[in-house]
Amino acid sequence: MPSSKKRSDCPISSSLDVWGDKWSLLIVRDLMFKKQSTYGEFLKSDEKIATNILASRLLMLEENGIISKQDHPDSKAKVLYKLTEKGINLLPLLIEINLWAEKYSEIPESQQVILNEVKKDKVGFIEEKIGEMMKDVLRISM
Repeated sequence: MPSSKKRSDCPISSSLDVWGDKWSLLIVRDLMFKKQSTYGEFLKSDEKIATNILASRLLMLEENGIISKQDHPDSKAKVLYKLTEKGINLLPLLIEINLWAEKYSEIPESQQVILNEVKKDKVGFIEEKIGEMMKDVLRISM
């Protein structure tokens, strides 16, 4: 992020400037876990993001190198959004948020299954998932 847009040099503050709004990590979540990748798919998420907010957040995530935009193979009217390496590296953060939420709120059964796998071997789980997602990034960039 350009230094002129930073509120401070604090790493937490700088990170929140990129993904700390109400919607950005949900878009990353949908790309990472739900395999959603089009504008229309994001609009269908349970949280019901408004179209203007979605467009703004997608642009901001792209400008900050978290996602990339690509032509859709089946439709010239659609665009595919994909996580970049920088975006994929948010996985440990999302895992920790889920583990924190598990302590303080009810977690859907589908999420609980994933968290149970994480708790068996967090590092192994993260390395495996990042490896899988990076294969997709490498395949696209070639």
